[in-house]
Amino acid sequence: MESYLKENFGGVKPKHSTGENLKRWRTLCGVVKNRKRRFRFTANLLKRDEAAAMRRSNQEKLRVAVLVSKAAFQFLQGDFFKQEDYTLPEKVKAAGFDICADEVATIVENHDPKKLKYHGGVDGIAKKLKTSTTDGLSTEGLSRRQEIFGINKFTEAAQRSFWVFVWEALQDTTLMVLAACAFVSLIVGIATEGWPKGAHDGLGIVASILLVVFVTATSDYRQSLQFKDLDKEKKKISIQVTRNAYRQKMSIYELLPGDIVHLAIGDQVPADGLFLSGFSVSIDESSLTGESEPIMVSGDHPYLLSGTKVQDGSCKMLVTTVGMRTQWGKLMATLSEGGDDETPLQVKLNGVASIIGKIGLFFAIVTFAVLVQKLVTRKILEGSHWRWSGDDALELLEYFAIAVTIVVVAVPEGLPLAVTLSLAFAMKKMMNDKALVRHLAACETMGSATTICSDKTGTLTTNRMTVVKACICTKTMDLTKQVANEVPNNALKLLIQSIFTNTGGEVVVNQHGTREMLGTPTETAILEFGLSLGGNFQTERQKYKIVRVEPFNSTKKLMGVVLQLPEGVIRAHCKGASEIILANCDKMINANGEVVNLDDVSLNQLKGTIDKFAGEALRTLCLAYKDLENDVSPETPIPASGYTCIGIVGIKDPVRPGVKESVALCHAAGITVRMVTGDNINTAKAIAKECGILTDDGVAIEGPDFREKGLDELYRLIPKIQVMARSSPLDKHTLVKHLRTTFGEVVAVTGDGTNDAPALHEADIGLAMGIAGTEVAKESADVIILDDNFSTIVTVAKWGRSVYINIQKFVQFQLTVNVVALIVNFTSACLTGSAPLTAVQLLWVNMIMDTLGALALATEPPNDELMKRPPVGRKGNFISNAMWRNILGQSLYQFVVIWLLQSKGKSFFGLYGDDSDLILNTLIFNAFVFCQLFNEINSREMEKEDVTDGIWDNNVFVSVISATFVFQVIIVEYLGTFANTSPLTIIQWLFSIFIGYLSMPIAVYLKRIPVCIETVDLDPLDY
Repeated sequence: MESYLKENFGGVKPKHSTGENLKRWRTLCGVVKNRKRRFRFTANLLKRDEAAAMRRSNQEKLRVAVLVSKAAFQFLQGDFFKQEDYTLPEKVKAAGFDICADEVATIVENHDPKKLKYHGGVDGIAKKLKTSTTDGLSTEGLSRRQEIFGINKFTEAAQRSFWVFVWEALQDTTLMVLAACAFVSLIVGIATEGWPKGAHDGLGIVASILLVVFVTATSDYRQSLQFKDLDKEKKKISIQVTRNAYRQKMSIYELLPGDIVHLAIGDQVPADGLFLSGFSVSIDESSLTGESEPIMVSGDHPYLLSGTKVQDGSCKMLVTTVGMRTQWGKLMATLSEGGDDETPLQVKLNGVASIIGKIGLFFAIVTFAVLVQKLVTRKILEGSHWRWSGDDALELLEYFAIAVTIVVVAVPEGLPLAVTLSLAFAMKKMMNDKALVRHLAACETMGSATTICSDKTGTLTTNRMTVVKACICTKTMDLTKQVANEVPNNALKLLIQSIFTNTGGEVVVNQHGTREMLGTPTETAILEFGLSLGGNFQTERQKYKIVRVEPFNSTKKLMGVVLQLPEGVIRAHCKGASEIILANCDKMINANGEVVNLDDVSLNQLKGTIDKFAGEALRTLCLAYKDLENDVSPETPIPASGYTCIGIVGIKDPVRPGVKESVALCHAAGITVRMVTGDNINTAKAIAKECGILTDDGVAIEGPDFREKGLDELYRLIPKIQVMARSSPLDKHTLVKHLRTTFGEVVAVTGDGTNDAPALHEADIGLAMGIAGTEVAKESADVIILDDNFSTIVTVAKWGRSVYINIQKFVQFQLTVNVVALIVNFTSACLTGSAPLTAVQLLWVNMIMDTLGALALATEPPNDELMKRPPVGRKGNFISNAMWRNILGQSLYQFVVIWLLQSKGKSFFGLYGDDSDLILNTLIFNAFVFCQLFNEINSREMEKEDVTDGIWDNNVFVSVISATFVFQVIIVEYLGTFANTSPLTIIQWLFSIFIGYLSMPIAVYLKRIPVCIETVDLDPLDY
C-alpha cells in the first residue's frame, strides 16, 4: 500500500506543490461519498487561476502605466499639457475634502503624473486630503473620512452558518441512498404491516442518518470557527504611523487616506500611497504583478502600491487609497478564496480512503449478490419464486441497505478529515503557546524535523540589548561600573554625531509625554548609550543635512550615512560588524583625541579588544567616519575604505532562560540544532557553548570560509557544522539546500530579515520571528514564532510530532473497524444468508469510528515521551509495521470472537425461541461495539503497553468514551424497535464488556511481538 500511495499520491509536497500534482490526486480518488466534505479543506484551484490571471493583468497594466508615465513626465517638463476639468462630487465637498477617492486612486494606480501635477503634486494631494505631511491626521472626523474613502480591508467570504454544514453533510451519496431506502421501507412497511409497526425500520434508518448528519455538521462547524480565528491572527499586521503629531504603532486595517506611514526594509506597503521623503527606496512588486525586477521609488517616481514589499531603503508615505479600491485588495479577495494547499498527509489518507473504498464497494456488491442469491434459492426450494410479497420486498430492501451501509463503513471518509481536525486542534493550541501556523502542512512537517538552523540574536538570546563595554580612543571602559566621561571632547562630539545620525532608530516623545526609543534592539541599545553620553537625538538630527543613507544590509553587514555639516564639510559615518569596519579603516583616534594612522600595533590592540569582548559573549560593533570631497551627490555610493575608527562597543544580549534545556531536549529527540548568525565567530561560539549547541566534536565556521569549500569538502564538513558565524543570507540558503537535498534532512530554519526569505522559502519549515521579523520574512515563513523564543520552536516540534502520531493512532483504529466490519458482514452473508449487523447498527459503528473516533484520538495533547523518540525524517512510512501488527492482531481477535458468537452463541447462552436470533445479533452488535471502545483506548499508544497513562488529562477522550458507552446502553435497552436490538441481561452485558476488555491484554501481547523498523541509510553521493 505504501508504494502505491507514494507513486500515486506522493506528488504533493509540504510546500510549493505544482498545480498539476494538486489536480492529479483529485482525479485518482474514485470512491468518494461526499465530495463537498472530502475536498472542503483543499486548495480552490479555479480561484488560484483567477488570481494568477489578475497578476498577469496587473503586470501588463503597470508596464503600460510606467511607459506612459515616463512619456508624460518628459512632456510635462515643457508645460505643454492641459488637464481636463475635474469635477468634485458634492458629497466629498460637503465632507470638507477637495479630492474624491476614485480620483486619487487613479493617480497612484495608473502612475499618472499629469493628474498629480494638476492637483499640486504630493503636497497638493495632502492638502486636498486635509492632512499634514509632518503631523499626520488628527483624530477628529475619522468616521467621516472613513465614510468617504473606505476602510483598509478586503472583502472576505462570510462565515458559513451551521445549517450550511448540515446541508453539506446531507450531500453524502450513501446517506442519500439510505434515505431513499428508508422512504421505500416506510411505504412498503406501512402498506403491509400498518402504522406504527411497519414504520419502525424506515424511521430507525432516518433517525440514524439525522444523528450522523448533525454530529458531523457540529464537528465541521467547530473546525471552521477555529480556522476563522486563526485566519484573523494571521492577518494582524502593524505599521509605524504618525497621527496627531505622534509616532505610533497601528494596525494596517485602521489606516485611512491622509495617514503618514513610515516604511523600512522588509515592510509590506499597507495601502496605495505617494512617497514623501526617504532614501534608496527599492520596491519589490512581484506579489502584485509577478515581476521580479525591483522598482526605485523617489520624488520623481512617487507611486507606492499596496501589497508590494520594501526591498531596500526607508521612507515616509502618504496614504491615498485603501481596501478594495486598490489592486491588492481585489487580488487578496480572490486569493483568500483559493485556500491553503492540502497537506501530504491529507492527500495520502485520501489515497488510503480510495483504496479501502474500492475494496468496500466490491465487498458490498458481493454481499448483496450473495444475500439475494440466498433469498432466491430459498424461494425456489419453497416453490414460491413466482410469488413475491411485501415482506420479500422489505427483505430485499434490507439487503440493499446493508450493502450500502457496508460502503458507508468501508469508505473511511473520516481519514483525511481527521488530519484537518488534528491540525486545527494543534494550530489553536500552538497559538496559545506563542506559535502562529500560517500553513497547515507545517504542523505535519515539523513533527519530522531532523535539523533546526536557528538565529542567535533574539531567538537563543533575549533581544534585550545593553551596551556594557566600549573601547573609545583606545580606552576600554566597563559601562556597568563607570560612565564614559573620560573621552576627549572632539572624540565625544564625533561619537554622539555617529550614534544619532547613522541609525535606523529614533528617540521620540509618545502620547503619554515619555521618551521612547523606536528601532531594532541593537539600535535602541546604541541610542541609549548615546543618551548616557549626554547627547540629544533631536538636536543632532536638526544640526546636519542628510545627503544619503544606506540602511543596514545583512550581506554587507554595515550601514552608512553621508552628512553635510553646518560649516559645509561632507562627512560619511559607517557602523557595522567590527572586523569588517576595522578593515575599512586606516586611521584611529588616540587617547588624546588626535587622529593618527592605524599602525599594526594599534590594529592588533583593537582586534584583541574585539576578541576579548566576543569571548565574553558580547556583540561587537565598530563606529567610524570619513570626511569626503564636497562634490558628493545623493547618488554617490558611500566609500568602502579610508575611514577613521571612532570606537568599538560591546553589547550584552543574555541567553534566554530555558534555552539550554530546550536544546538538550532536541538532542534527546534526535534533532540537531545549528546556530547560523551574522555575529562574530567568538561571540557565536561563546553563546553556542552556553546553550549546549557547540560540542567538542562540532565545527564552528565563518561564512566566507564556508563559501570557499568545494563539494567534496562540504559533504564531509556539513554534518559536523554546529555554528556558522558571519554568515550571509546566501550562506544560510546554501547550508539549508545541502542539508535537504544532499543529506535528506527535514530542515526547520528561523529568520527575521528580508534577506532570510530565500532560506525560509527553501526550508521544509520556515520559522519567522514575530517581534523582530519583517513582513517579508513572515510572508515567506510557515510558522511565526510570536515571542521569538527558541523554546517555542521546540514546542512547535513537539506539537508536530503529536499531530503525526495522533493521526497514526486514528488510522490504526479506523482500519481495524473497517477490516472487521467488512469481513464479518461478508462472511456472515456468504455462510448464513444474513448479516448480523443491520444498517442502523452499522451507521452507529460508523459514527464511533469516524467523527467520534477522530475527536477522541486526533486531539490528544503532546507529552514529553514524544521528544524521546527519533524523528520520522523524510523517508519514514506513515503506516508503520507496528501499526499493521496492531491492526491485523486486533482484527483477527475481533473476527474470531464474533464468528464464535455467531456459530456457538445460542448454545452457549441457552437462547431458544422466536427471539433467539434477535438476542444473539444484539449480543454480537454489543460485543463488537465494546471491542471498538476498548480498541480506541488501545490505540492511544502504538508501542507503549500502559495505554491509560494520562488518559484522565484528556477531557475530550474521556467524554467521547463515556458518551459512546451511554448511547450504546440507550440503543440496546430502549431503542430496540428502531435499531433491531433486544434488551440484554446483566450477564450478557458483562460478557460483552469482558469481550471488549480482553482486547487490552491482547494489545499488550501484540506490542511485545518485535517488528522490523524501517530505516533508511543516507549516502550523500546517492543524491
